[in-house]
Amino acid sequence: MSMVRALARLACEESGQDVVEYALLAAFLGCVGVLAWQGVRNGLHNGYVGWDASAQTLGACTPDPGGGGC
Repeated sequence: MSMVRALARLACEESGQDVVEYALLAAFLGCVGVLAWQGVRNGLHNGYVGWDASAQTLGACTPDPGGGGC
């Protein structure tokens, strides 16, 4: 009988409910933050790689110091 009473008390008691809800919310926000940061990181990386490739093609033709063009 004590096991049934303990389960009934556990189901009805709400004193720790707020802490559990805040912990779940914090875990969810942490996961969302990690995923968002990965997206930002990939976007920055792709932007920098594209800019770097464009900048390297600008200097692909080096004119001859004697006056010859490309």
